[in-house]
Amino acid sequence: NGIGAVGAQHIAEALKLNATVTHLDLNYNIIVDVSAQHIAEVLKVNATVAKLDLSCNGIGAVGAQHIAEALKVNATVTELDMCHNEFGPEGAKHLADALAANATLTELNVLGF
Repeated sequence: NGIGAVGAQHIAEALKLNATVTHLDLNYNIIVDVSAQHIAEVLKVNATVAKLDLSCNGIGAVGAQHIAEALKVNATVTELDMCHNEFGPEGAKHLADALAANATLTELNVLGF
């Protein structure tokens, strides 16, 4: 759909108030680092999203860092798909660090980073 940064920000704002969405699929939506930051801010407060698909979006190391920081405090996301983004080894390190602090994530897909 290509919702981009503005669309991701709108969805993030809505999710701050939403208590029913458990699966959020945002793959192939041109969600880059700034958009990942909006999504990450929601993950810090949302208590219902368990599955999050951010694959194929062009998220770089900075975006991966934002998501990783959110995962350190999030207690609901069990599945995260970050495959086919552009965060490289630096972003992978951020995600790995988050895994040490997160006790709920059971599936992490970083295929093709």
